[in-house]
Amino acid sequence: MTDMNLSALKEISDADVAGKCVLVRADLNVPFQGGAITDATRIERFLPTVKELVSRGAKVVVMSHFGRPKGQRVPEMSLAPVAARLGELLDGVSVAFVDDCIGDGAKAAVNALNNGDVLVLENLRFHKGETDNDPEFVSALAELGDIYVSDAFSTSHRAHASTEGLALKLPSYAGPLMMMEVNALKAALEAPKRPVAAVVGGAKVSTKIELLTNLVSKVDMIIVGGGMANTFLYAQGVKVGKSLCEPDFTETVGSILDRAAETGCRIVLPVDVVVSREFAEGAENQVVDVNQVPDDMMILDAGPQSVAMLVDKLSECNTLVWNGPLGAFEISPFGEGTFALARAAARGTREGQLATIAGGGDTVSALNSAGVTGDFTYVSTAGGAFLEWLEGRALPGVVALTRN
Repeated sequence: MTDMNLSALKEISDADVAGKCVLVRADLNVPFQGGAITDATRIERFLPTVKELVSRGAKVVVMSHFGRPKGQRVPEMSLAPVAARLGELLDGVSVAFVDDCIGDGAKAAVNALNNGDVLVLENLRFHKGETDNDPEFVSALAELGDIYVSDAFSTSHRAHASTEGLALKLPSYAGPLMMMEVNALKAALEAPKRPVAAVVGGAKVSTKIELLTNLVSKVDMIIVGGGMANTFLYAQGVKVGKSLCEPDFTETVGSILDRAAETGCRIVLPVDVVVSREFAEGAENQVVDVNQVPDDMMILDAGPQSVAMLVDKLSECNTLVWNGPLGAFEISPFGEGTFALARAAARGTREGQLATIAGGGDTVSALNSAGVTGDFTYVSTAGGAFLEWLEGRALPGVVALTRN
């Protein structure tokens, strides 16, 4: 994290916002189906930020993307329904919407605001200048405000106009949601309470080479799960039958194992596995020793001995970072390994023994399925930004906040 001087981040409590137009970059890219919002979690999590700014007399101008319109005006990707829901949730606060994010219409809507009012701008990505981080588009956005606040950690790995460009153009601050993510990840990787374990799962080693390479020098133990574990096993001479595997990456696995040996990081692989001849709901399956996988079967989950071993190892740790499942959790009964380990991690968190930080789409879905999301110390919905932080990359949207 040498490129991210996190101590230089300024929070909105440091800003004089009374009577100022505050441009707030949020992530309100919520699930939408049949003309209705199906999950308003991101809007609900953003409410405290808006309420704080409103209570301090700011004119709050909310910016967000929605979907991937690729620089075109796509009516189905308008933020109008999001603005309406925000207005419902901010009972008693005036919430307006304007059908563009730059230009005369947007300026007029901003000028009409009173202190404590809220305005939602139309989808930033209706303009190609947003994803191109075009200087003219940045300037057009900057004309609408006095202060910039980034409260969208989930988009901070993108060097876009509203994430990086504006942060370098206006006096800039990190919003509460941004700080929650930053502080959780700092606690996990920058100054953790040791020993630190990481669960790294998912289908392919090839998608998580940088993550594994960074973590072996950061944590004390990496629990490898999912299809990735098959490639690790294969690289060590274990026959994995018809399991998902990447033989071309055995050399990469060898390098990761060598690096782990140098840093003293333990790589933990399953000792028994759940196998089946088909990848299907309710498929006939059995538990076998990891060295006895039949040639005509595939590994779809960690076995009970493996889970018991992992639960025992977690009891020795004080911090856990989780990205990726142990098996094909979305298809019953191949989620039992992931769910059992998640429940053990949640129990350790409730008992005050373990700090648990998790993130990534599959991970969040698995924790929700296990019913333990609320027990974890912090669960990030940031996806790509969460993963890139774990990989040790500097995030443009965070770096920009530290340089203004």
